[in-house]
Amino acid sequence: MPLFNSIYAQLGMMTWPLTVVSLITLMIILERSLFVLLNSRNSTQYFIRKISQISQVNSDDLTLLSTQLSGNKDTFSQGANMLLSHRHFKKSLREESVSLWLQKKRQNYTSGLRVLTIIGVISPLIGLLGTVLGLIDMFKNLGTMNGVIAPAQLADGLGLAMSTTAAGLLVALPAITSAQLFHLWADRALAQIEYGLNHCNLFLEGVTYHANVSKHSVQGASNNNAETPLTTNTATSTSTAATLA
Repeated sequence: MPLFNSIYAQLGMMTWPLTVVSLITLMIILERSLFVLLNSRNSTQYFIRKISQISQVNSDDLTLLSTQLSGNKDTFSQGANMLLSHRHFKKSLREESVSLWLQKKRQNYTSGLRVLTIIGVISPLIGLLGTVLGLIDMFKNLGTMNGVIAPAQLADGLGLAMSTTAAGLLVALPAITSAQLFHLWADRALAQIEYGLNHCNLFLEGVTYHANVSKHSVQGASNNNAETPLTTNTATSTSTAATLA
């Protein structure tokens, strides 16, 4: 209580709103930091390596992979498991399902960030309002005084008025900074998840993407597009060769 009284003496009537927004900012930052720690790792690269070692036509391998993914709690494993579970559906239906799922996950990844941005905007305004009200009160008190006004009296009033502006800026700075950093992390994490899910969807269609040309790539496709060669399944390649023969 003495601490609050001291803060109130420095900030005046703006103590309550600035205290409320600062506590909300602190809670959101702590919650988002914990969310980042729990969701900072995903199995995207492991999954891409895994599907390159199995056949799309082997239902047992796909079922086993889906079972392994269902035991993981990270976001990508949940999305990949959903795609594998719906592998018998049309590609357009799978894409629509993933799109809706990713939209819901984006809401989870960016939860609270809009509130942080709003707090970062209104906190300096609250501080400025406190400054203006403090100056009005100071000049009102000076108007009732007779005789020479001491500089110390002006200094006390101005110091009290400017304290609210400083407090508002101290709340706004971490709010805006953390909101931008969490947004950058969310965009990057979701982009990696979407990248892996695109691999999974192409794999279910019988197409495997490789970032670099390898001995498993189809030479005809690599000649036309060396940077992004496409490799088909063994069954698809055999069928094409038989048709050409």
